[in-house]
Amino acid sequence: MQVNGLFHQPGRRSIRPSSAGFTLLELLVVVVIIGLLASYVGPKYFSQIGKSEVAVAKAQITAFEKALDTYRIDVGRFPTTEEGMAALLENPGSNPKWNGPYLKKAIPLDPWGRPYHYQSPAKDKDFEVSSYGKDGLAGGTGDDADISN
Repeated sequence: MQVNGLFHQPGRRSIRPSSAGFTLLELLVVVVIIGLLASYVGPKYFSQIGKSEVAVAKAQITAFEKALDTYRIDVGRFPTTEEGMAALLENPGSNPKWNGPYLKKAIPLDPWGRPYHYQSPAKDKDFEVSSYGKDGLAGGTGDDADISN
């Protein structure tokens, strides 16, 4: 049977297109919720990044300490400030007691891309290995604080 140009079968409902999709208001509510979540989670996530860089610097300084202690056992002294930590990779002179290299790889830069500072003798200790932190300047607080052995 044909009614108004459409075929109609008795006992069946006519199928009409549904209006699928979201309204603009629903989309705005979802965007606001995502924005609120991002503003809450974002600062907590990015604060952890600074902590991980400090942890990496401390771990690298600890590895340098162990290599420098091994150097001292072999040679009988720590490298001078002039010799620097390069003495851990290459014999700084013709020292027959040098039994290196004391590091497996080249001396890495600190997590902020700057070289570590080495001084021997240092104030109140035999040597000091340090990084000036995120700002690259002596002193500071937080992520900018100096990190040393």
